[in-house]
Amino acid sequence: MAGNNPTTTEYIQHHLQNLTFGLHPEHGWSIAHSADEAAEMGFWAIHLDTMGWSIGLGVLFLWVFRKAAKAATTGVPTGLQNFVEMMVEFVDNSVKETFHGRSKLIAPLSLTIFCWIFLMNLMDLVPVDVLPMLAQKIGAMFGADPAHVYFKVVPTTDVNATLGMSLSVFALIIFYAIRSKGFSGFIAELTLHPFSTPNKFAQALLIPVNFLLETVTLLARPISLALRLFGNLYAGELIFILIALLGLWQLPLHFPWAVFHILIIVLQAFIFMMLTIVYLSMATEEQH
Repeated sequence: MAGNNPTTTEYIQHHLQNLTFGLHPEHGWSIAHSADEAAEMGFWAIHLDTMGWSIGLGVLFLWVFRKAAKAATTGVPTGLQNFVEMMVEFVDNSVKETFHGRSKLIAPLSLTIFCWIFLMNLMDLVPVDVLPMLAQKIGAMFGADPAHVYFKVVPTTDVNATLGMSLSVFALIIFYAIRSKGFSGFIAELTLHPFSTPNKFAQALLIPVNFLLETVTLLARPISLALRLFGNLYAGELIFILIALLGLWQLPLHFPWAVFHILIIVLQAFIFMMLTIVYLSMATEEQH
């Protein structure tokens, strides 16, 4: 796709490059025509494909669930109503079993996380060439070189998206910890655990060690959330790309991998949701 007859390396690199918009040192505000240009745009560059698909799928989730809520009836439920009620009950039970605090936000947050990530992961089942080739044709209509039109369809294969979601969860962890324990309690949790002693002098000496260990543990939560989701979906997308390179062998291999990948798609959405609930529950619990 990087040209009329791209090499294997060019084909893979083209599929793994995002449609990037940012401030280039030479070309000003523009869309990057290569990975090098994207890198030169720096930290504040935006991946338009990731933003577009993630926002669009989020709106789709809201629209479907709102439609089901408005059409809900006490009579014979529709298939959509049954599905939505099943999802709500499933998430509600997961929250009740795992979250030990009291908050009206956790259940809707968990439902949103699960459904939104599932929809983003689901895009990995779209044949890898279909939407990027459509983007190239649209770009050509506006005078763009098709070889320089990049388009990634799966938002969760972009570490920026998974880190963004994880940092939002991290902010909630800090918020709930401070709300539950107070600011002084939160600081005490970081400095007086896991090693504690009745001797005040010895405890003071242990504060730097405790702070280092607890800070690493705290920061590991959003990083592990982000990298677990990104790594699994990125690997899955890469395998789909490699299968697409096999020509006639593509169909016999594509179907069984797609079936197996459905399990990964659901599992990763579930794991992200459950870890979010667990981390928020831990943030509200007192350490002894």
